[in-house]
Amino acid sequence: MAKIQKGDFGYINSQKKKRVAITILMFAIPVIIFLTGLYITHTRKNMFTLVAILGCLPASKFAVNMIMIWLQKPITQKQYDEIAAHVKDMTVIYEATVSAYEKNTPFVCMVISGLNVVGFTQSPKSDPSFAEQHIKKILQGNGFRANVKIFTDQKQFLRRVDELYPDHLEKEAQVPFTPDERYPNATRNELVKAVILAISI
Repeated sequence: MAKIQKGDFGYINSQKKKRVAITILMFAIPVIIFLTGLYITHTRKNMFTLVAILGCLPASKFAVNMIMIWLQKPITQKQYDEIAAHVKDMTVIYEATVSAYEKNTPFVCMVISGLNVVGFTQSPKSDPSFAEQHIKKILQGNGFRANVKIFTDQKQFLRRVDELYPDHLEKEAQVPFTPDERYPNATRNELVKAVILAISI
């Protein structure tokens, strides 16, 4: 079974389980160290206690990551199936929350096709205009010009995807693109996707 990557459907649920397990393990290590020192020296005033306290710092970082992923809302299998039927073989991102200093925007789906990046968010707290400008700015900073449009209505989003799909391969091939020598086999769509995922939770 293929590993679920960031941007894949099911990522949030898979990360919830993984991050809980890692957080428990990371806190268990300093606890074991502390108890070992207490058993050996019969006092808390020893180097084991100091090491255990320091060990709580990385564990706390993992706890924050765990909390962040638990705050994200995964999409249902039904919603995924509905969207995937329109997206087909286009470059797509599912269940990603694009982060910014000012605010975060959770996306159900984003589709990348040449100069077009279209996304769908169903969060009532989202600010589509802000998200559009933020993503566009980040992409420009990485050398990618893009028209970014964010929808809050699934039907409108899918309608736009349907408009892009018929000749998307032809139009994508017409976009000027110089391959990144670090990733010579990556397409422009894949590199744009990587940039968006890099700023996503």
